[in-house]
Amino acid sequence: MITVGIIGASGFTGAELLRLCHAHPEFEVAFATGDSQAGVPIAALYPSLAAAYGEQQFVPYEPSLLAGVDLVFCGLPHGASQALMAELRRGVRWVVDLAADFRLRDPGLYPQWYGEDHAVPELLPQFVYGLPELFRSDLIGADAVAVPGCYPTATALALAPLLQAALIDTSSIVVNAVSGVSGAGRPPKPATTFCTVDEDFTAYGLLTHRHTPEIEQSVVRLSGAAAADVSVLFTPHLAPMNRGMLVTCYLRPAGSVSTAELLALYRSTYADEQFVVVTDESPSTKACMGSNTAHVSVRSDPRTGFIVALGAIDNLTKGASGQAVQCANILAGLPEATGLSSVGVYP
Repeated sequence: MITVGIIGASGFTGAELLRLCHAHPEFEVAFATGDSQAGVPIAALYPSLAAAYGEQQFVPYEPSLLAGVDLVFCGLPHGASQALMAELRRGVRWVVDLAADFRLRDPGLYPQWYGEDHAVPELLPQFVYGLPELFRSDLIGADAVAVPGCYPTATALALAPLLQAALIDTSSIVVNAVSGVSGAGRPPKPATTFCTVDEDFTAYGLLTHRHTPEIEQSVVRLSGAAAADVSVLFTPHLAPMNRGMLVTCYLRPAGSVSTAELLALYRSTYADEQFVVVTDESPSTKACMGSNTAHVSVRSDPRTGFIVALGAIDNLTKGASGQAVQCANILAGLPEATGLSSVGVYP
């Protein structure tokens, strides 16, 4: 068995990690921290986990918890894991961080997009970017992973075949995306109360959303283009649903290509990927609910001259905790799909 600790387990991604780890045949949860919920039974905060965790409580983090633990998942808010990371790297064999603290290769981007300097830039090169379908080779033999954000995951999977085949202009990518409210986290906020969100649909983070440089970083890597030749206009929206994410990308083609040719390219690219479904229909958030699977599709529009690429995921599973488990499986040398489902929950 692989002994697992979850730091920041009281949030929604932490709850999803607890659910997935319980179903995992090789993972045993040794501790689940939640400083704001310390002493609270897991089942009291998340009754859905009662059958799995009984009377086990959230505990405050302290370094002694790391003794005898093989793998740590960090589900902390941005910035918090930077203060702990040197200690975690010394204390356990594998670290999988779900926050944005170690996703960006350029430390100079953190002040611009996150409002503060990176506290431990010397640790950034130790982390690989954990999107297995696109960067699997980086994960093999690694011991520290930065799990991509939910929007960058859905966007990169929707765009990758086009970027790898050099079929689009990387200087004018437009991405409109929609997320369920769970993406804002568990703590209550004025913008995410029921009365605010119900029967409403709104854009947010206009021109400044923190996932923009992460998306551009993937575009650079997948296309081979210079950073100066990559520009992404990213606009996220909040939808009145609990979980789920849909991205719609508008792209200028580099040449003439039909929808049939594009769909064939997508099927060829993802033919061996068990967690990507290429569909002729428009991808659906509900089709992905509770699964680690992304649904993608693509269209070429000769009338407007645009290519439209679409991707749907569950923002808490493939967009966070499921992808974290998928990465951890690779680090540990386990079959990649261990403990994960490619099948969604419906209705």
